[in-house]
Amino acid sequence: MDQQMASDSFALSCPIPIQQYPAIVMAHGGGGRLMHQLIEKMFVATFASSALSQRHDSAQMELPAGRLAFTTDSYVVRPLFFPGGDIGKLAVYGTVNDLAMSGARPLYLSLGMILEEGLPMETLWQVVLSIAQAVRKTGVQIVTGDTKVVDRGKGDGIFLNTSGVGVIEHDLTIAPQAVRAGDAVILSGDIGRHGIAVMAVREGLEFESAIESDCAPLAEPVLALIGEGIEVRCLRDLTRGGLASAVVEIAEAARVQILLEEARIPVREDVRGACEILGFDPLYVANEGRFVAFVPAEQAERAVQTLRRFPACEGATVVGEVSRADEGTVILRSVIGTSRVVDMLSGEQLPRIC
Repeated sequence: MDQQMASDSFALSCPIPIQQYPAIVMAHGGGGRLMHQLIEKMFVATFASSALSQRHDSAQMELPAGRLAFTTDSYVVRPLFFPGGDIGKLAVYGTVNDLAMSGARPLYLSLGMILEEGLPMETLWQVVLSIAQAVRKTGVQIVTGDTKVVDRGKGDGIFLNTSGVGVIEHDLTIAPQAVRAGDAVILSGDIGRHGIAVMAVREGLEFESAIESDCAPLAEPVLALIGEGIEVRCLRDLTRGGLASAVVEIAEAARVQILLEEARIPVREDVRGACEILGFDPLYVANEGRFVAFVPAEQAERAVQTLRRFPACEGATVVGEVSRADEGTVILRSVIGTSRVVDMLSGEQLPRIC
């Protein structure tokens, strides 16, 4: 979210009296009234859903028939706002995307907020607005939540925890164990933008062109693949550890060898240049709106064309294949024809990017 736009929205419509509460305070000395106002006027009103309106200790929802998918994640990104996204958008999209990787239609979210004492109320309102916009875009409902305040210096502003529930409305088994020799590996778009966008703001770096996060919801394109009758074998979003780590995990779990073609992997030139300056490998840089799909080779072209109908996947392309049964290795064929084994990094290349 553009911070100026968010600030303007805050000035017009923040439901909390900022003159009385310019910042988050602890649960003593008036904090009880503030917490009540946060829950009632800011959270329940902004994230309005029938379950939240019950004001109960647990949500009661109607679940459609079918298998359920359930996921949870925590978000500690620093800084809270970066080009193309913020911690609120990350929390919603990240949870929706985790459900989508099971081929599930996302339905419900929980939202836990850990707020640091002294957090400006304006900053919280910006995050709340971003969450609300992301919820509307994805069609999910926030049905339950929790808010805690920690001492100044103990929380780095805001930490978020989300859990998500979705329904699986198909008979496919989408998992690494379903991958077979001969399958095509499809990448949904260019890689590396999210990690570089966050790092640029964090370190005060300036590049000739603005690099924005690829943060985007992925349920629609995934459900479109399934709706088109594509026999999706496996899906994996490319968050921490990037493309390389995701594919290595799948190869090891499926006990296959995966061959990637470097020349086919899309990396924007500005991202590639930033990686060279910073000493990063784009294959390991985190993404928040990208995934890989393993499908039968004969269905690969139809799968690519289906994905390209969606803005978040307009750069979808085949980047490799499952070459054979194996102990679990990934081989990268370089642009000059040499090959090397791709492995996981021993540590995180970019910590706290989600």
